Amino acid sequence: MNARQSRLDALRSLRERETESVYGWVLSTAIPPGLQQSLQTAATQGLVELADREMRAELSAYEGRPVLWAARLSPQGHDVLTYQHASPDPTPHSTPPAATEQVIELRPAQMDALRVYANLAPVLRVPPADGLIERVRTACFDRPGNRWRMTLTTEQIDSVAYAFHLRALSGSVAEANWFAREYGVTYRVDPSTGRAGAVRPPSRTASL
Repeated sequence: MNARQSRLDALRSLRERETESVYGWVLSTAIPPGLQQSLQTAATQGLVELADREMRAELSAYEGRPVLWAARLSPQGHDVLTYQHASPDPTPHSTPPAATEQVIELRPAQMDALRVYANLAPVLRVPPADGLIERVRTACFDRPGNRWRMTLTTEQIDSVAYAFHLRALSGSVAEANWFAREYGVTYRVDPSTGRAGAVRPPSRTASL
């Protein structure tokens, strides 16, 4: 286990004990020695608050016995756990795509455009396909390739095409043109019906 994961595990353990604490502080009696050492280190990084002499005296009065050590998450520690929970998994997904799914790779600027679409989901008349927002949130970044990777269903890929279609109509056609070349999916109006929708070559449709 690397240092980052160890630090996160220590903060999570402290948070769990903190929610059960009567005083909002976790006393040494509730902390295993190894965890206490990790929290001491986290305190030097501003992620944990250690009770000072005055607070320990107050806690001792509550407990009716000497309290020599107590800790709680700092505001920054709370934010680290909140941010980590909401952040994409930094490691690549190892599960292969299902037969109805495809791995999509987007450059950072393209991913930014897709995130705008995902963030607007509550107010859009044509919202993202089911599950796309979660796939965007948990996309993996391949640093060597400078690409965001997602495994998407056919419906979710169509939504990506629609997102880039909106981008094209509002200013930049680069994303839509690239997506059409790379994945064979475009979003356009059918002149015979006047209805817009995702279009892909028959071979692409059959393979998804």
